[in-house]
Amino acid sequence: MNAIEARGLTRRFANLLAVDGVDLTVAKSQVYGFLGPNGSGKSTTIRMLCGLLSPSAGQIQVLGLQVPQQAEQLKRHIGYMTQKFSLYEDLTVQENLEFLAAVHDLPRLRTRARISDLLRRYWLGDRLNQLAGTLSGGQKQRLALAGAVLHEPELLFLDEPTSAVDPQSRREFWDSLFELADAGTTILVSTHYMDEAERCHRLAILDQGRLVADGAPRELCASLPYAVWLIDCSQPRRAQQALQQQAGIVALAQIGAELRVLASSTAWDADALRQHLQGGSIEAQVRRGYPNLEDVFVAATRKPARDIAGALA
Repeated sequence: MNAIEARGLTRRFANLLAVDGVDLTVAKSQVYGFLGPNGSGKSTTIRMLCGLLSPSAGQIQVLGLQVPQQAEQLKRHIGYMTQKFSLYEDLTVQENLEFLAAVHDLPRLRTRARISDLLRRYWLGDRLNQLAGTLSGGQKQRLALAGAVLHEPELLFLDEPTSAVDPQSRREFWDSLFELADAGTTILVSTHYMDEAERCHRLAILDQGRLVADGAPRELCASLPYAVWLIDCSQPRRAQQALQQQAGIVALAQIGAELRVLASSTAWDADALRQHLQGGSIEAQVRRGYPNLEDVFVAATRKPARDIAGALA
């Protein structure tokens, strides 16, 4: 049995179609990522899967329970960490965890042992009596994660949990996620960061409420229906301007002194790109590049979903 199965998941807010017929399957003990622009439906989808928001249409089964019908039963088996720090800033680290233990009705002996373990695991032992509101961003993040897993949930939902922390804290946070997954916890995490998306076992890209790509990051890169070209020249901005609006050019991005081009493989090759630039008095070297997840994201979210979803599914 999969941890999550959703079919035709849809949510409307008055005239706004926030989530549009999403089919989703998440295997157990998997780190499954949601990637998408702001307003793509990531948070709304997570809230429906948690049972916090009722779908307008579709079926949801989470950990074998029907949602939203059995949402109260489900809450005992899931953890939820929001983007914004949601614990009590005027309580200490220990007081926050003790409060959450009481909410989950954990026995006193188990609470003591569990809090001690989490403080050690998430490097908060020396912050035990510090007010949560005075913690750094990374420390708040670790405390929030400790609170979300205090009752040892089978499934953990993380809604853009690393949006306000430094790269080192993000790296440490993801190490903690894989430790949880190795122990059997299923994790669904939404993110804006490509490096985080690449870490997921499997990834869904949402755009305008629709699922436009779904697969392992390497599979998505390998199935990209466009070619990547790297252009090295003395005037990359001029080269970018010369290629903009040309048929078959999907995306252009300057990376340092190099221009990265995502293009139709039937319309453009190295010679065609070089000759087009020479016509604008731009001498350039062109070589083939390898697709990355950012290329997949750009292709999936800039093209109509019906054109790209089939190629990337």
